[in-house]
Amino acid sequence: MTLFQCFPSASRGEVCQSCACLIFRMAQKKYLIAKLTSCLREDKIQLWKPPYTNEKKEAGEEMKELVEKYSSKLNINKNDTENMLEEIRCKAIERGTGNENFKVTGIARLDIYLPRRKSRKIPLETSLFITGKELRSQIAQEYALQENAVKIIINKKQLDLGKTLEDQGVTHNAKVMVLQLEQSDEETKRKVQEEELQCKKEKEINDKMQRTKKGLEILAEREEYLDPDSVPYLDIANQTGRSIQIPPQAKKALVLAMGYHEKGRALMKKKEYEVALPYLLDADKHFCECSTELLNTVDNYAVLQLDIVWCYFRLEQLDCLDDAEKKLSTAQRCFQRCYGENHERLIDIKGSYGREKVLFLRLYLLQGIGHYHSGREKEAAEYIQKASSLYGELSIDPDKVDRLSLLGFSEQEARLALRACHGNVEHAANLITNRREEKAQIRREERAKRRRRLEDINTLKSMGYSERAAQIALQKTRGNLDQAFKFILDNPELLLEDDDDDSVAMDQFQVSQESIEQLTYMGFSRESAEQALKVFKGNIHVASQTLAHYGGVLPPSLLLSSEGSSPSEESTSSKDLLTESAGSSSSPTDEDMETDAVNEILEDIPEHEEDYLDLTLEEEEQIIHEYLSYIQVPQH
Repeated sequence: MTLFQCFPSASRGEVCQSCACLIFRMAQKKYLIAKLTSCLREDKIQLWKPPYTNEKKEAGEEMKELVEKYSSKLNINKNDTENMLEEIRCKAIERGTGNENFKVTGIARLDIYLPRRKSRKIPLETSLFITGKELRSQIAQEYALQENAVKIIINKKQLDLGKTLEDQGVTHNAKVMVLQLEQSDEETKRKVQEEELQCKKEKEINDKMQRTKKGLEILAEREEYLDPDSVPYLDIANQTGRSIQIPPQAKKALVLAMGYHEKGRALMKKKEYEVALPYLLDADKHFCECSTELLNTVDNYAVLQLDIVWCYFRLEQLDCLDDAEKKLSTAQRCFQRCYGENHERLIDIKGSYGREKVLFLRLYLLQGIGHYHSGREKEAAEYIQKASSLYGELSIDPDKVDRLSLLGFSEQEARLALRACHGNVEHAANLITNRREEKAQIRREERAKRRRRLEDINTLKSMGYSERAAQIALQKTRGNLDQAFKFILDNPELLLEDDDDDSVAMDQFQVSQESIEQLTYMGFSRESAEQALKVFKGNIHVASQTLAHYGGVLPPSLLLSSEGSSPSEESTSSKDLLTESAGSSSSPTDEDMETDAVNEILEDIPEHEEDYLDLTLEEEEQIIHEYLSYIQVPQH
């Protein structure tokens, strides 16, 4: 989206040209102020102090010398130089006054970055002991915004309306980014109707975020033992599409991070950047819970850093992201580690790296934009030119996409393959066909592996062990059935697991004489036989296996449980071994809600594993041309 919307009219060309000129002047002024600020910093000049500011806080005579100096040095018009230096000086005085005031009164100064339609940054004085809701109300009243349609981002986190600013780490001079949901297009509606629509939309978005969280938590906790034909699940796969083994806790954090990221990306595709940003920030939070070693082996984290910076940029709020440069550097280092310094790892795995070049195009473009707005024109030109060169290389001939579409391939498959094959249609068709066959084979192998896992669980259940004990044992033994059987016997707490919710206390279970006699016939003492049958509630097979494994007597932990402790108390450690599968609520309504939450997540998970590489580059093309025009226009 652009800052100014141009409506069709008889003089559309003149209006668009006027908008473009105005946008250019704004970008150029920001660039020149950054250049002047850099010069002042290099020369160690503090404009808010004498001799540049007198006791009355007016500009001193020495300011004229600075105007002459920097006008000549930067080749800027003297009047423009004087105006920009005065703007820098006034802002510095304002900030200094705010700092002094904060020390004395505790009243903080916040920099409010209003939505794009509101044009500029505005200071706001407030106590840090008010709640997020009170700050939102204050901003809405002060700047004529609809309160229920406002979201606030501070320190890359969505503001919690129920907590105080201080409790959320908000400090003096913090940058406050204000997002506003789209207004209704029916301008003729009464204000109360508009507010009702906004409240409804705000509630829908909040509800959707809660459903997303619920759905992701359910999917993150589902394990390999579930039936692949009846229960949806999320799996972590490598770049070839094969599942990779990750410890349960790390897997949960990674699934949550990737799930929030996919939700944010789905919204970015619709250009709903205001709604997408909170999802991306949640994804960043969960990625930070993953180990550094894990993050160094996947490119997802690097792509997320790009998406966050891109989102701030498209919202025209890059000033609110203090660490944009750091995020881009993190992305670049992560790409190098994952792909190799010269993309050698990608070439080994995929045979080419043409598809991943779109990520570097966006990376170079954002780095160039960052350099430009920091007053570094040379570096900006270098990176934007690199992005421009990549754009020329990655542009796709629509006729070639059509030719591949006629062969039965999707447009997405066509774009990705053409970039991988440098535009060769025949090679692209072969690549898509081969990749489809590889993916089908991998899917067959993965589903067969999951079915074998389900069969192993059923085998252990047929031996008298609970489904949960079987799940835990197979997980701990990496699917080895013989070792899983031994693992259950070696961990007595697993023997207490019971799939029957209608449990009876061990000391109240009535053991039949016939069962006791069967065990004594096998050579076990009557006392041990009775104890074992009480613990295992009459399951002769498990009782005999356990007694045989432990030399004819129950282990101490099982004896303690039979003397009064409840199975739930004794089996706590087994619950720690494997998180109980989510989505097992006894309430049909809850089950329906959970199913809806999961389905909503799955709708946003792209079918193609390289969906994140399928950029049309339409936005990038426009932005490249825009910034090249800023850099190439001579300064006056």
